[in-house]
Amino acid sequence: MKKKRKPFSVLQGSTIGLISPSGPTKQESFNKATALLQNLGFNVTTARPFREYPGYLAGSIEERVEELHTLFVDPDVDAILSLRGGYGSASLLPYLDFDLIARHHKPFLGYSDVTALHIALWQKAKMITFHSPMATSDLLKAPQSSVNHLLASLKAETYPGRIMNPENLPLTTMMPGIAEGELVGGNLSVLTSLIGTPYELDLRGKILFLEDVGEEPYAIDRMLTQLHLSGKLHDVSGFLIGTWEGCESEDYKDGDTVDDVLTRILTPYKKPMLSNLQAGHSRLQLTLPLGSRVRIDATAQHIYVLEQVVLPS
Repeated sequence: MKKKRKPFSVLQGSTIGLISPSGPTKQESFNKATALLQNLGFNVTTARPFREYPGYLAGSIEERVEELHTLFVDPDVDAILSLRGGYGSASLLPYLDFDLIARHHKPFLGYSDVTALHIALWQKAKMITFHSPMATSDLLKAPQSSVNHLLASLKAETYPGRIMNPENLPLTTMMPGIAEGELVGGNLSVLTSLIGTPYELDLRGKILFLEDVGEEPYAIDRMLTQLHLSGKLHDVSGFLIGTWEGCESEDYKDGDTVDDVLTRILTPYKKPMLSNLQAGHSRLQLTLPLGSRVRIDATAQHIYVLEQVVLPS
């Protein structure tokens, strides 16, 4: 079994490399995100000159793969932050040199479509990565609490310790009990799209985190049913359920909600399950250290990270 790879801490004065593995970004948003990160005390760099792209992808597969490789290898880059999600990360996976990336591992941050990269970096390189707000799609409008949690997650002294929702947004117990395992998962749509590929997520003994955006309950039902029928949920240790922004039904307003779907499909597994974790496509966003060992106490509604996530620089 490959040894788990933990990154080094990221402090003020560190250099953050901005990456576009999925959809394109507008010049104005890129400029604002760069200024925001600089105001937080970071240096900012890119692996290719910024440009706006007319389609739904931020460049060719070759451009995006080279960008990722370059930022990992560059010794002056301390962390890699995605500009935004969208679509396209999964198309990079067959072309990534995971041995090269593993030798130069460093904090990698993002979520949504970037879930494909989180999963592949865990499955192929056993890297701890961070499900976090992204530079243009999130940080430009994020409350200070979300920015603070992201920054704290990259410091060596933060974990072991608890992950806590904002006080006015309590966690919800969907199935009581205590479970331990490495935290994996992310966007449900992306996760299920990798089933049957060389990059599909091994869920045995894991704490599975799920979130999504803009999917009606019937679509959530379809994807969870696919996970159920694949047999991959039987050996999960527990579930952490994030936010489901814009996932209300337009056509069946009196029908099943996402909570109804989650209850019907996931609770029969009798695994400890907490919901309403503020991670996903919500304005308030916690940063989650994917790959780290966690304990969820669904009865007491606590989440503990049980190990040091990042090493002192």
